[in-house]
Parts: sequence; structure tokens; C-alpha cells
Amino acid sequence: MFVDEATITVKGGDGGAGCTSFRREKYVPRGGPDGGDGGHGGSIVLVATAGLNTLLRFRESGQFRAADGGHGTGSNRTGRSAPDLPLAVPIGTVVLDEDGVSCLADLARAGQRFVAARGGRGGWGNARFATSTNRAPTRRETGLPGELRKLRLELKLLADVGLVGFPNAGKSTLISRISAARPRIADYPFTTLEPHLGVVDRGEFRSFVVADLPGLIEGAHRGAGLGHRFLRHIERCRLLLHLVDPGDPERQDAVAGIRSLARELHRYRPELAERPRILVLTKADAVQESATCEAVERHAAETRVRCLRVSAVTGAGIPELVRAVGETLDVLERQAPVAADDRPAADGPAREPLGG
Repeated sequence: MFVDEATITVKGGDGGAGCTSFRREKYVPRGGPDGGDGGHGGSIVLVATAGLNTLLRFRESGQFRAADGGHGTGSNRTGRSAPDLPLAVPIGTVVLDEDGVSCLADLARAGQRFVAARGGRGGWGNARFATSTNRAPTRRETGLPGELRKLRLELKLLADVGLVGFPNAGKSTLISRISAARPRIADYPFTTLEPHLGVVDRGEFRSFVVADLPGLIEGAHRGAGLGHRFLRHIERCRLLLHLVDPGDPERQDAVAGIRSLARELHRYRPELAERPRILVLTKADAVQESATCEAVERHAAETRVRCLRVSAVTGAGIPELVRAVGETLDVLERQAPVAADDRPAADGPAREPLGG
């Protein structure tokens, strides 16, 4: 089951309490204070982990709490600090505040970490408060409570190429042809109810990842249809394949449909309108009238967008499409090389004893 949204409640462990104690040793008169400090509570850490592709775990169980720190004891013994509680999330998970407005972390690389709820610090024992004027302090500190937060998790799939288009444009058929992905295929709208990922072999031990998204319709940016729920998944795609069915009886003007879908992407996020794309005329084997194809190709030439004809059923044009996509991705990679790992230290500064 594909789940790309979840709300969780996380609670860091409470810090242990400091101890009030005095030495009671034979032959040691007037033994001084020896109350130990409390241990630190454990923190909850989200870790981007390869191999996961859904937030289903967090939908089923949305509350997590780390262990508390141990209390201090006599003889200056510090309580045991609790271990952190790691929670594995899929690569591409975005952590938002409870309202879903502020982005707290974008876990886009394997191994990237974010402290979702920091554990409380342990309190000082009375040995910490001994001074030259107060040699027998009875003061101690209780540990601080762990951080309690409610967070919203959203998953944005990591794919090189995103397939977009109106319902029944042939996206699922195409991804099943060029990769091992097997989405449901039928001749009615909104057959695809959730995104699918497929790995395409380019040859020479090279590949790229394609995301098949549910069909978009007019008003998708406002919530119409199904595609609005998954528009965020194309935000990370470097290249968009806009699939057009030239034989769609419901869309006599294919060029107007292309412009309509471009407007939907722009209204959702303006930068998506500038994303590199390739127009793909699907179902070329079933098209009897070439006027529509010629109109789309003229539009592509005017807008300087590459246009290809393919048939996922017969395989016509598929090798050329895979090669064109690979070449475009190579150009994009040269234009914007992958930057060095500059992720922030999500764990923050090292913890210091309470009060010092």
C-alpha cells in the first residue's frame, strides 16, 4: 500500500533526576555530598533509509517515545543516558510542522538525519552545588522533560523523469514497456490511483528512474481529480515527459490540452513550467489522422521542445525515446553537477550538562 502522508507525535525521553546523598564512610569524618547527576533522555531521530518507499508504518502507529534517562545515585554515580530512538523513513521524506507550513527538514539523501524530538537533559546532583561556604548542600535538580512535537511527514518520490498527462494518455502502458514496473492498465480514466516507479535500462550499465503519476485534469492545482494529491512527486524530477494521446476523442485540440496541462503545473508551482520536458505522442499505431500529430509537432517546434512519436504496444519509437531521455539527462547533469554533500548537522550541537 502506497502512503505518502502521515502525522506523527514524537516525545523525547525525560532526563533523570539528580541525587541528594552524603558520604558515609568509616574513618571519614564529616563526609561531603556525593549525589550523582541524572542521565540524559533519548532523542528521536528520523533517518533517511534506502529500500523504503512508503510511510505506511507511520500511518498505522503514529506515536513514538524515547526512553528516559536514569536517576543519579550516591558515590557520585551518574544515571545512565538513554539511547536515541532511530526511525527509518524513505529517502525523499519532508518533515513539516504540525500545520504543514514550515519545512523543518528535507531528507533527500540516504543516511541524512533529523532530530525530531530532543531528549531532556539530566539534572545535577547535590555534589555539583558544594561550595566553600556551603559544604553540605541538599539542593538537586530534577531532569528536564523531553521535547514533545507533532509533525507532518510528506513523501516526495525521487525520480529522474516524471510522466505527466491527461487520464488515459498511455503513461502506465509506457512505463510497463520501458521498465519492469507493472501498474494497473485499463481503458477508463484514473486507472492509476497511486504513483509507480520504474528503472529504465539505458545500456552500458546505466539507468534512470521514471515515475508514473495519476492523470491530471483541468483544475488539478485546486484539488480536482486525483493528480493533485501527487503533484508534489514531480517536484524532484529533472525531466518531464508530457504524454499526449492524439486520438483522444474528448480532446479534439491536442495543442490546447498541452497548454492547459502546462498551466496546471504553473499554478501548482511556477518553477515547474520551466522544467525541461519532452512531448511524447503516444498510441502512434492507432492514429489514423496525422493532422493532430502534425499540429503538436509544429507547436513543439515553436516552443523549442523535443517531440517524439511512440507506440508502447508495437514498440515503435521506444528505443529512440529512451535514448533521447538519457541524452537529455546527461546534458542536465553537466549543466547542474551534483553539489557536494552540504547537508546541515541535523543533530545540532553536543549536549552539555544542565546548568553549565
